[in-house]
Amino acid sequence: MTTSLAPRTDERALAALQQEHGTALLGFLLSLTQGDRQRAEDLVQETFVRAWQHPEALTSAHDSMRPWLFTVGRRLAIDARRARRSRPNEVGAEVLDRSAAPEDLAERSATELDVREAVRALRTEHREVLVQVYFRGRSVAEASTVLGIPEGTVKSRTHYALRALRGVLPGYEEGSGRGAA
Repeated sequence: MTTSLAPRTDERALAALQQEHGTALLGFLLSLTQGDRQRAEDLVQETFVRAWQHPEALTSAHDSMRPWLFTVGRRLAIDARRARRSRPNEVGAEVLDRSAAPEDLAERSATELDVREAVRALRTEHREVLVQVYFRGRSVAEASTVLGIPEGTVKSRTHYALRALRGVLPGYEEGSGRGAA
């Protein structure tokens, strides 16, 4: 099976085209890419690839190839811009380094289960104080009123309840400096 290659522009003609119009084309494409030299150079290269692929363009009756090259370059720039907009923005490593790590929901769920089990294991009076102060967000005075006990007793029971939790929760041993609730 024989495949025929499409006609291509002669290398010397392409080199002459690039010599004559390359600098002007680069300047034009730099303006379209907001000064991004690398992107503009890529577009220049792709424009000349198109000229190589379409030798019929060089044989047209036009006085200059510059309008054709600028049109091809502009269309390539538009296509490249559309392609970039259709993709999410790329994020560099420096942005990722400054970003917070995603929350580990499995770890959080396991911790919540551990805390619930530990709270259930407390004596009733300690559990009631923790529920009021930590889980319902009440002040010592409000917890005192709800539970019908003196404020000093709320403080004391809270202290001993947290101490008991630190003893049974992994990673919250006495003196570790980490809170339990």
